Amino acid sequence: MKISVITVVLNAADTIEDTLRSVASQTYSSVEHIVVDGGSTDGTLSIIERHRGRIATLIAEPDRGIYDAMNKGIDAASGDLVGMLNADDVYIDEHVLEKIARAFADPAIGACYADLVYVDRSDLDKIVRYWQSCPYTDGLFERGWLPAHPTFFLRRELYRRYGGFDLRYRFQADFELTMRLLAVHKVRSVYLPEVLVKMRMGGVSNRSVWNVIQGNLEAYRACRLHGLKVSPLFIARKILSRLPQFFRRPPVV
Repeated sequence: MKISVITVVLNAADTIEDTLRSVASQTYSSVEHIVVDGGSTDGTLSIIERHRGRIATLIAEPDRGIYDAMNKGIDAASGDLVGMLNADDVYIDEHVLEKIARAFADPAIGACYADLVYVDRSDLDKIVRYWQSCPYTDGLFERGWLPAHPTFFLRRELYRRYGGFDLRYRFQADFELTMRLLAVHKVRSVYLPEVLVKMRMGGVSNRSVWNVIQGNLEAYRACRLHGLKVSPLFIARKILSRLPQFFRRPPVV
C-alpha cells in the first residue's frame, strides 16, 4: 500500500526543511512525497532541491492558493492513500505512516484521522493548543467540528469519486471537503486517539481575526449548501468549541 504525502509551500524557507526531513525519516517503506511550490522567492526552492532525491514529484508553478495547490498534488498522486503535510508541519515521530497504513488494513475504511498539537513557531516542543478529536458521528459538523486536516488521510479512489477541494472556499475548503466526505457521502472513517502531527501556529486560516470570521462564515455556508441543519448560533458555537484546546494538553507527546 503506497502512501502519497502532499506538501504545499510558498515562501517557507525557515520551516520547509523540517517538513521534508520529517517525511523522509518515516520508517514506512512505500511513501511518495509530492511537493507543490506556488512560486517561492525566498530560497525555499533551493532548500527543496537539496532534498530532491527523496521527493517523488516537484510541481513549481503559480497557483490560485493553498487549496488549488493541494488539488494539484492530489491529481499528481499515485498512492493508494493520500495525506497532506504542509510546510509548517512535522510528524510527531518516524512511525506515523506505519500507523496510518495499519488503520487502512480494513478495506472498508475510507478515511483516517487523529489528534494534532499546535506548537510555537520557533520551538516545536512548546505546545500552544491541543486539538483532540473523536470518532465521527452524524451531527458533529453541524456543531462546528472537523477532523484535524494535517492528520486526515483518504483513499485516493475517493478523491476521484467525490472530488477534491472546492476553490469557492478560501479559508475552509478543508471543512467543506471533510464534511462532504463524512457527513454527505458517509465515507467510513477511523479515529486514532493520539497526536500524529505538530503544526506551527500562524497558518492562513487563523492568521488574523478577519480570516477567522471569514472562515467561519464559509463553514456556515458549506453546511447550508449540503443540506445540513445549522442554527444561527453555529459560528459562535464553532469558535467557542476551540477555546478548550488552549488549556488541554495531551497525555504524552
